[in-house]
Amino acid sequence: MTAIVLDTPEQIARYRLLTLRAALRLEIAGMKKRGDSAYKILKAEGYTGTRAQVLEQLHNHLEATK
Repeated sequence: MTAIVLDTPEQIARYRLLTLRAALRLEIAGMKKRGDSAYKILKAEGYTGTRAQVLEQLHNHLEATK
């Protein structure tokens, strides 16, 4: 097993967005969690629309910044 080290601010920010995308997918599927939802966090960061629209915007953003 190999370890992955994220040591730059850009890598950490990208990983955060990837985890928010995964959490949003689970929210859309019906899973609930305590605290703020991924949808609420992403809306606060400037994404707009429904959960599905925010997921699509986030996916496009991540693909564009690969």
